[in-house]
Amino acid sequence: MTSHDIKLVLSDIDGTILPYKQPMVSERMRKAMHACLDAGIRVGPASGRGISHVAPAFGGDQALVATALGTNGMQVHLDGKLIHEEHLPHEALEHVLSVIDGKAGVGAIIFDPQGIPLLVQGTREDLAESFPVYARQAVDFVGVPDYPIVKMNVFIAGGMEPTRAAFDLVVNEVPELDFNIPMAGFLNLTPVGYSKATGVDILCDALGITLDQVITCGDSGNDLEMLEHVPNSVAVANATDEAKAAARWLVGPCEEDAIAEVLDALAAGRWPFE
Repeated sequence: MTSHDIKLVLSDIDGTILPYKQPMVSERMRKAMHACLDAGIRVGPASGRGISHVAPAFGGDQALVATALGTNGMQVHLDGKLIHEEHLPHEALEHVLSVIDGKAGVGAIIFDPQGIPLLVQGTREDLAESFPVYARQAVDFVGVPDYPIVKMNVFIAGGMEPTRAAFDLVVNEVPELDFNIPMAGFLNLTPVGYSKATGVDILCDALGITLDQVITCGDSGNDLEMLEHVPNSVAVANATDEAKAAARWLVGPCEEDAIAEVLDALAAGRWPFE
């Protein structure tokens, strides 16, 4: 395997190329992404964020998000166009709300078609502990909207221990959905069997490339399937133990722009791993 074999690099955002609760990836990271694009390597995010919340992390630079996976692969963009979108079943979302109803510190947000978060259960204060940006933007709403829904999250105040407790609760009570923990205080929801790995496959099919021509990068629970699925997968040093075990390669921490170093090597025609 050489750098010339790689045609696509997809990276998680939060905790992988963007330190948690920072607003934007570094200038170095953006330059490294552009260097790959200039070298003919497609590069973009593979995020749990909805696609409308992806571009701000790159300073609105549309070239860096033209190829992207949003909402854990449920939104697939290629050349700036949405080529696939998956939806969550309404009955399952209503089931989630009934299961977490009355649980202290636990709530839920649903995103409307414009990417605006709707606070459908729980308090804004508890949401702010997990995701301050969403807490500032959220609009109060009752119940599950009747339009197609791509993204819903459960949020939990109090750190990782109550997060894992909430995860165990919904996993046991709501078998019609899959759940993962991208960070303390937050749960992702996807249809059963759907993950970022599904989005990788959709992009590969659209581009006519194989998985061994892809590099994926991640740090946490919503990256596991993608890291396990792609032969050349990368975990940053600050990743969870599960993410490190799922990845083939281990690099430095997010805070030191370790993935930018990988991209710089690829753009220069060097293989970044030993």
